[in-house]
Amino acid sequence: MVGRAAYIPCNGPVRPRYIHVRYFWLGRVTDIANRLHSPHTWTRQGEGRSELSRRSSAAAMAMVAAGGEPVEPQSLKKLSLKSLKRSQDLFAPSHSLLFSPDAESKRIRVSCKVNAEYGAVKNLPTDQGWVQGKGAAAPSSALALPGTQDTRDARGGGTSNAIIPAPLMLPKAPDSTGPDKNTTVLSIPGSSDRFSTSALMERLPSRWPKPEWHAPWKNYRVISGHLGWVRSIAFDPGNEWFCTGSADRTIKIWDLASGTLKLTLTGHIEQVRGLAVSQRHTYLFSAGDDKQVKCWDLEQNKVIRSYHGHLSGVYCLALHPTIDVLLTGGRDSVCRVWDIRTKAHVSALTGHDNTVCSVFARPTDPQVITGSHDTTIKLWDLVAGKTMCTLTHHKKSVRAMALHPKEKSFASASADNIKKFSLPKGEFLHNMLSQQKTILNAMAVNEDGVLATAGDNGSMWFWDWKSGHNFQQEQTIVQPGSLESEACIYALSYDNSGSRLVTCEADKTIKMWKEDLTATPETHPINFKPPKDIRRY
Repeated sequence: MVGRAAYIPCNGPVRPRYIHVRYFWLGRVTDIANRLHSPHTWTRQGEGRSELSRRSSAAAMAMVAAGGEPVEPQSLKKLSLKSLKRSQDLFAPSHSLLFSPDAESKRIRVSCKVNAEYGAVKNLPTDQGWVQGKGAAAPSSALALPGTQDTRDARGGGTSNAIIPAPLMLPKAPDSTGPDKNTTVLSIPGSSDRFSTSALMERLPSRWPKPEWHAPWKNYRVISGHLGWVRSIAFDPGNEWFCTGSADRTIKIWDLASGTLKLTLTGHIEQVRGLAVSQRHTYLFSAGDDKQVKCWDLEQNKVIRSYHGHLSGVYCLALHPTIDVLLTGGRDSVCRVWDIRTKAHVSALTGHDNTVCSVFARPTDPQVITGSHDTTIKLWDLVAGKTMCTLTHHKKSVRAMALHPKEKSFASASADNIKKFSLPKGEFLHNMLSQQKTILNAMAVNEDGVLATAGDNGSMWFWDWKSGHNFQQEQTIVQPGSLESEACIYALSYDNSGSRLVTCEADKTIKMWKEDLTATPETHPINFKPPKDIRRY
C-alpha cells in the first residue's frame, strides 16, 4: 500500500472536522502527519480544552484507524520531565570528569605570578643574597619557594638568579646576611607541582601612639535661664564671663565663676546661631536665622553695626585672629568676609554646594577653613578669594570643626567619623578609634589634648587627641519637666584656661564640666588596644 487518506469525525464539544492521515507502509508505520483542515474552531464557554489535548486525541484516533496501537495523550509537563531525564542520562556522567592539566599553561601561569610579585627582588646583588644550606659554595640570590625533596637537589653549586623551590623545613638560625628584621620567610606546605607566591611577607610593626592619661570629667553646675534651645556660646578673652545665644532670640551674659546672669541682649528676631567675642575690641558679634549679623558694643550694650548680605540664615561665624575681618557662613552656601570697621562686604568665598555650618580662621595660610553639609572641607586663600584645597574624606555633613591651640592640625566631626588633618596642606592623619554613631553638632579641644564631641542624642565623648582613644563617655541628663528627646547638645566650648567645659543643650540649660581631681591612673586605668588595621582615608 503506497498511501491512503482517512476522514474521521472528531468527538467533543467542537464543530465536526476531519483529519487527513497519510502514512507509508514499509513493513511498519514510519510517519504520521496530522493536519487540521477545518478553518474554524468553536469552543463552548467554560470548556477549557487546550489545542495540545485536541491534537493528541486526534493523533490517537488516527493511529487506531491506521491499525496501530493507541497513543496515550501526555501533558506538556510530563513530556518536559521525560526530556530532562533523558538529557541527564546522556550528559550527567561527564560532569565529574576534569580535563587533564596542560604543562605549558601551568608554566606560563606560574611565571606570570612570579614576575608580578617578585620581579623587584628576583635579581638582587650578590652581597644581599641569602645562602641556602650549609654547604653552599657561593652566595645565591635565589628566591625560596616551598617544594619537596625531589626539587631540593636541583640547586647545585654556583650563583644563580633563578626561582627555585625551597625545602619545607625552615632553617633554625638564618645567617646574618639574610633578609632584614621586618621580612619573614614562610614555608607553606604543598606539592612540588604547585608553587605558592606568598613566601615573602613584610611585617609592619605597630607604631600607633599610646594615649596619655587624662582625668575624667564631671558635671558640677546646671544653669537655667533661657526660654528656648541654647544654640551658641563664646568666652570672654579675660576668662571672666561667657555669653550664650538661644532660640528665644536673646543673648545672655553669665559670670564664669558663679554662673549668675549679668546681662541680657535683645535685638534678633530669630534664634541666635553664632557668637564671637573680639580679642582687640570690646565687641561681641552675633548671627542668627534672621539673616542678620550684628556687632554689639559691650560698653554701651547696644548694636552699633549690622552686616547685610546673606540671603538666608547665618549658621556660624568666626573672627580672624590678627586682622579686623569677620567670617560668616550660612544656608546660602557662601562664606562671606566682612570688614569689621566699615561694614564692607570684602569678598564671598563661593564653592560649597550646601549649607556652610562651621568655619574657623588662623593667622597663616590657609587662613580660612570651612565645613559644609555637602560633606566637604575647603581650605581658602583669603587674599585671592579662591580654594586652596578641598577635602572629600567625609561621607556626611561636616557640622563641627576644632583647631588645636598648639599643633598645626585640626579635627572635623561628621556622623560617619571624626577625622584629623594636618595643616597647612590638609593631609589626612587618622580617624578616631571609635564611632559615636550620632549626628555630631559641636566639638572642642584644649591645650592638654582633650577633645570633646557632643551629639544629637545627648552623648558627650572625650578623646585623647594624640592617639584618638576614647577614654570617657558621658550622657547628659535633661532637667525635670523636659522630654527625653530634648537630650541634645548644640554647642560646647572650653574656657581660655582649658579647665572648664560649658555645654549648651536643647532642654534650655547650660551645663558646666570640670576634671575630677580625685581620679588617678590607678582608679581610672586606660583600657587601650591599638588598632589592627589603619584606615588611610
